[in-house]
Amino acid sequence: MDSISQIINHMGPPAIAVASTLLLMALAALAIFFERLFAYWRSRAASRVFAAEARALLEADDTEGLVKRAESNDGHLAKLLAAGAKTYLASKEKPSSLSPVEATRRELNRKTEALAADVRRGMNVIASVGSIAPFVGLLGTVFGIITAFQGIAKEGSGGLGSVSLGISEALYETALGLVVAIPAVLAFNWLSSQADSILLALEQARGEFLDFLEARHGKAHGS
Repeated sequence: MDSISQIINHMGPPAIAVASTLLLMALAALAIFFERLFAYWRSRAASRVFAAEARALLEADDTEGLVKRAESNDGHLAKLLAAGAKTYLASKEKPSSLSPVEATRRELNRKTEALAADVRRGMNVIASVGSIAPFVGLLGTVFGIITAFQGIAKEGSGGLGSVSLGISEALYETALGLVVAIPAVLAFNWLSSQADSILLALEQARGEFLDFLEARHGKAHGS
């Protein structure tokens, strides 16, 4: 059986390029996975702290205090409520055709979309790695088969020795593509579930904040 070192030494430039591409894709997916993992953990921790403080400030009807506290917190919940509270205060000071609550509702909708994009940042790269890596590995397989036939042509026979390295190279490229793709797909699915959980919590917080404003300060026009 051919050793990995023999196969690597036997690889031509195209096969090396394919293997290098797969390794770079794996590193990119891994880096994004751990960055998102840390970002989700930090956001959840900050949001838990802010949620308790925000509830107390809202019960005290201290919207300005809510804005100040939100600006010192880097969680997604704080960013959402800060945008809503600022819009609400600004709308109360400068009346327009929209009621303060309706203006706040629209701003929260826009902010939620922006936060959703931030929560899912980089996940398209992991999805691309998971879907493309098998085909990149297949390309390496083709190069390995070509190398095997070149070995046959060079030796002038179809003996196993003339093709074994080429076939081994093809199989290792295929395996490498799958080794990169499978964890990437699993990572994407797990991150998607975590992102959905965070976004669902933001949707609930947005609804509760609007309910509070409507109960305390009147319903929006047309609602």
